[in-house]
Amino acid sequence: MNLFDVYPINPITITRAKGSYLWDDVGQQYLDMYGGHAVISIGHTHPHYVSRITQQLSQVGFYSNSVNIPLQKELAAKLGKVSGKEDYQLFLCNSGAEANENALKLASFHNGRKKIVAFKKSFHGRTSLAVAATDNPAIQAPVNQTDNVVFLPFNDEKALENYFNQHGPETAAVIIEGIQGVGGINIANISFLQKIRSLCTEHNAVFIADSVQCGYGRTGKFFSHDYAGVDADIYSMAKGMGNGFPVAGILIAPQFKPKYGMLGTTFGGNHLACAAALAVLEVIESENLMENAVATGDYLLKELQKTEGLQNVRGKGLMIGFDVEGQLKDLRKNLLFSQQVFTGEAKPNTIRLLPSLALRKKEAGEFLESLADEISHLTTSPNLVSQA
Repeated sequence: MNLFDVYPINPITITRAKGSYLWDDVGQQYLDMYGGHAVISIGHTHPHYVSRITQQLSQVGFYSNSVNIPLQKELAAKLGKVSGKEDYQLFLCNSGAEANENALKLASFHNGRKKIVAFKKSFHGRTSLAVAATDNPAIQAPVNQTDNVVFLPFNDEKALENYFNQHGPETAAVIIEGIQGVGGINIANISFLQKIRSLCTEHNAVFIADSVQCGYGRTGKFFSHDYAGVDADIYSMAKGMGNGFPVAGILIAPQFKPKYGMLGTTFGGNHLACAAALAVLEVIESENLMENAVATGDYLLKELQKTEGLQNVRGKGLMIGFDVEGQLKDLRKNLLFSQQVFTGEAKPNTIRLLPSLALRKKEAGEFLESLADEISHLTTSPNLVSQA
């Protein structure tokens, strides 16, 4: 049997990882400035994380949500404390797409409406409702296409106001990333998030804060939307929540009332997933990783803004993007194969940095040295492109 070939894969086999470093099957070391799509939040193979999961696995790895699982309540209490949303409710699932599916479904249950407002360049997942709210027709099958989702311009308050003036009574929810990830590190304006809150309140629509990539402390606040000083009705989470273990969830405001069967999952909130998620929160709290994300992120942003050749450097905390063109169009590829540095991309020409929140200034400095070296190579020898 062959694998279903849907991933463009780099010819690298990772066999070991620790902190912000990776090693392949021939012993080559790499600096990880991407965290496997913003997943590695506390560093690879953190000893507390490994210990928490190993200990739990030796006791019970899984049973379904048909029995009491005290770890779920422990996780809810810790998550409420660290996020500052102690009066919210927690529903656990397995992935970011599933989190957004449940958020959108719950919104429609809440007000009985069908229309969803999403935004240009949004990415909310690849499953039914989540992909319908994703601004990428290439990954929407015919069955995913619906008239119930409208895409408005990102950060356009007037367009949002006009939409609500015409369609407010039929709008179930507004879903927005605090910082668009796949869309290219586009930061939602504080006033735009505040406008979403006020319009959703006025029209009884649900404000869904997609925090799958931009949440969990990555920007220096637990949710990047928190910079706007308003609360969303539902927050979706995944990526860094389990540091590589598949775990996700939604935080649900108090006005939403649950009933049996409304939402459900087989694997969500299992013993191992809760142990992994608890370990992540414990490390974020004990090692002050949100504060570290701000300090290291500010250092990186300031240095990148001074780097010749990089365009439109932007970001918050350790969610950073910059654009490259012309002679630097192969910069990301060369960083990987010449400098052994993993970074991410967003089409057409954005390089994304989404490292562990535990990234040290020393490691950030190593990245900046590799970046400067590769920019120098590409600008003085423009035909020099690493061969993968």
